[in-house]
Amino acid sequence: MLMRTDPFRELDRLSQQLFGQNGTWSRPAVMPMDAYRDGEQFVVHFDLPGVDPSSIDLNVERNVLTVKAERTHSYGEDIELQVAERPRGVFSRQLFLGDTLDADRVQATYDAGVLTLRIPIAEKAKPRKIEITGGSAPKQINA
Repeated sequence: MLMRTDPFRELDRLSQQLFGQNGTWSRPAVMPMDAYRDGEQFVVHFDLPGVDPSSIDLNVERNVLTVKAERTHSYGEDIELQVAERPRGVFSRQLFLGDTLDADRVQATYDAGVLTLRIPIAEKAKPRKIEITGGSAPKQINA
């Protein structure tokens, strides 16, 4: 199971939009995500439009999965910028992975500005049938 950790993340996102803050390495901006279970795996999508795939850093330490990415401006030096609404800078998100997920087998793909992670359910967490063995049924004694 995936667990959200920061109840104030939405307030941070709102303040970044209102005050035009871009993310820095010490104070990264948030990246929107969707997460759902699909059979025997969890799937997580992060919106990272315009991010160079080589700037994406995906790291798992113990049960914490961290995604960091950086989007820089794509225009030249000798321009006169009229509007700058697209967020740039550093984006980061952390997910706490439950014991039921296999953090050693995370798969990541990046396509059309969306980073997709597939996190399999750990074998030890899957339901299994337990065979019952041993003695015969208790004998009934007639009195």
